[in-house]
Amino acid sequence: MVTVIFGASGNVGRHVAAGMSSAGEKVRLTSRKPLPAGAEAVTADLESPETLPAVLDGAQRVFLYAKPEGIDGFVTAAESAGVEHVVLLSSGAVLHPDAVHNPIARAHIAVESALENSSLAWTFIRPGMFATNTLWWWRTSIREEGTVRVPYPDAQTAPIHEKDLAALAVAALTQPGHRGHAYPVWGPESLSLRQQVRHIGAAVGREITLEPISVEQARAELGKTMPPIGVDAILAAWQAGATAPPRVSTVVADVTGRAAHTFAQWAEDHANDFR
Repeated sequence: MVTVIFGASGNVGRHVAAGMSSAGEKVRLTSRKPLPAGAEAVTADLESPETLPAVLDGAQRVFLYAKPEGIDGFVTAAESAGVEHVVLLSSGAVLHPDAVHNPIARAHIAVESALENSSLAWTFIRPGMFATNTLWWWRTSIREEGTVRVPYPDAQTAPIHEKDLAALAVAALTQPGHRGHAYPVWGPESLSLRQQVRHIGAAVGREITLEPISVEQARAELGKTMPPIGVDAILAAWQAGATAPPRVSTVVADVTGRAAHTFAQWAEDHANDFR
């Protein structure tokens, strides 16, 4: 049984590929970046539907990331190829009360809806805050200055390790009982930004200075590495986390049978990114 993994060099996709291979599953990888030697890799672009039949030929399962611009072409190609099950890395934004007014949520809703209205079986993984977001926010200032600048130092978030999202995907792809399920997933603990910075400092072996700044200053800082839609989403999450702790979840443990990674463990895994 062949599983196609789109975005196989991405933060989550590469761990899905590793997990499926470790489980003895046959995988076919797609990516715009170089892939491990020996992997069955196929060039494909979700926005170029003519590239999809070849990559999906003979495949029964797919790990997919949300790309609304190409979802109709994907559904057509997947149905024609006889794909049975698609596991989608979606977003927790689709669960927000104002999801229809949220550009990130709308993009993911479009992909989810296309799959729901198709003949394909599906599983949706809907993560909240990615721990890897901190690489966008703080990597440069930590490496160059040993400093993090944030407008809400005590705002809390519940970051999720990308390995845990991949473990959920592997379980959904390889075990029965996950088709037709949508899994909202947050990290296992709520931590302030101040605490997260301390964990990164402990991982890299040096103290990191935390400097409070204004929201507008933060918008400018984040805008150096993120698009405006991402900046708005992060600032909104931080603002919300300054008044109430975020949700946490046990879904990783419930589905995979092992505890989710803590942020401290994530920081250890990524220590070299901050050095």
